[in-house]
Parts: sequence; C-alpha cells; structure tokens
Amino acid sequence: FIYPLFVHEEGSEAIPIASMPGCMRHTAESLLAEVESALAVGVSSVVLFPKVPEARKTQGAEECFHPEGLVPVVIRSLKERWPELCVVTDVALDPYSSDGHDGLVAPDGRVLNDETVALLCKQALTQAEAGADVIAPSDMMDGRIAAIRDALDGAGHTEVSILSYCAKYASAFYGPFRDALDSAPRGGDKKTYQMDPANAREALREVALDEAEGADMLMVKPAGPYLDVIRRVREATTLPIAAYQVSGEYACLKAAAQQGWLDERKVVLESLISIRRAGADVILSYFAKQAAG
Repeated sequence: FIYPLFVHEEGSEAIPIASMPGCMRHTAESLLAEVESALAVGVSSVVLFPKVPEARKTQGAEECFHPEGLVPVVIRSLKERWPELCVVTDVALDPYSSDGHDGLVAPDGRVLNDETVALLCKQALTQAEAGADVIAPSDMMDGRIAAIRDALDGAGHTEVSILSYCAKYASAFYGPFRDALDSAPRGGDKKTYQMDPANAREALREVALDEAEGADMLMVKPAGPYLDVIRRVREATTLPIAAYQVSGEYACLKAAAQQGWLDERKVVLESLISIRRAGADVILSYFAKQAAG
C-alpha cells in the first residue's frame, strides 16, 4: 500500500473532511501521529497532498517549488523521524494554482504543456532535495517524465524514483479529493490533458511513452472503474503497476457502510482484492491503514 495523506497549515488542529468520512486534513504535528499508526500496522509508504492557503496560490503556481513550502517542510520532518519511511510526492500545479489546473493556463484558456513541464521539473527538484524517495507526476503533460528524469539525474538525485500517473482518466470520482484540497478548476475542465473514460487503447500509448522516457512505475487512476485498463497495462509492460483507489471510490463505500447497506470490512477487502487481481503491484488507498490492520 501507499497511504495518501492530506496536510494543511491553517490552524493547529487536524480537520475532518466532510466528503471523505474518516479522513483528516492533517497538520504537520498530527501527520506524525497518523504516520506512526500506519507504520505500526505495516504501511511503510505515504504520499503527500497539500492544502495550500488561498493567499499563496498564483497563476504561476510559484509556491510549488518554494523550498520552505508545506510539502518540503513535511518531507524533512518525516524523514528526520523515520529515515526508512518511503515518502512519495505529488507533482502537479493544481494545489498551488489560482486557476486550479494541473498546468499553467494561457489567457485564452489553453493549458500550456511545455511551460508547465519546466515548472514541474523545479517542483520535483525541490521535493527531491527535501528528501522525497519517489516523485509522482499526476499532471498528464506530454514529455514530463523524460524532463523530470533528466532534471533529477542532473542534480545528482539518481536514486529518486518516478511513479508516473500514466493512465489518469478525466473521472467524476475525484470530487471529494478536490473538496479536500480546494483544488477544483476555476474554469473549464481537465479533459484536454486527462484521458477520455471511453478510451482504453490510449492507455497503452501512454505506457509505451512513459516507459521509454524513464518511468520506474506506472499508475492507473481511478482503480475500481478501470480494472480492465489495469489488466491491459499489466500485460503491456514489465514495470511495476500502481492503481489509485480514489476519493470517490472511498466515499461510496464509506457512505454505504454508514447507512448499514454494506459490510465495510468485507466490501473494502473485496474491492482491494479485485484491484490486485487485475494486476496492480501497488495500491494507493485511503483504506490502507484499515486494510493492513
């Protein structure tokens, strides 16, 4: 498992996320306790997602590579306490952008691919220098894997791995996550750079490109509604495959269990087994700590 965790710096207490029952937006302090409890049941990898204050969001998303920003500070804190913890970091602009998109946005509304990739490299370097073990670009810009690999290697971070969000679909299941980070697009949608849910073959083209560019692991997102894609990707590459059981999947199961309509333990384990059966080597899930326990 990789355990997704939300962090914020607005106030001194962890904040419950209404659309994701049981999940919290952690402070740097409460995050330490949550990671400790995850390690206790055998979950040794986490991925960090920041809730950035509105005052620090800009069109240029400059906060994404600030060396004293929320994510680098949290990485250093985690690695200082648990050097063996595998820290994965998200690389994309949407938490830092006043436009709410994964890339820079032109005045006419186009997302600027190449200009974004240059910024993603700076973000990845900042995270690697803070101690990140795995860089996970979730932006879906073209050519960003090769550019990030070159940037990391050029700065001496040859041991830092890249987990590429290779087949990331323009899914309606991301809603609770965007609520948690307040990162929804302020205009338009993400269909020009995320994948069409009706298209499975495109995933294989993305696999070939990202593998050639130097990705160490490949991701399918979401997981449950795309088990067929996980299977196709598994058969197309020998690289490790990750699958992300996203916020909407989590919220559906939690809500049904709270209503007494489903047995939470049974349906969660069944859903995770199905993702594993489809071919995933690694699962990102908000149920990671529960399931491991």
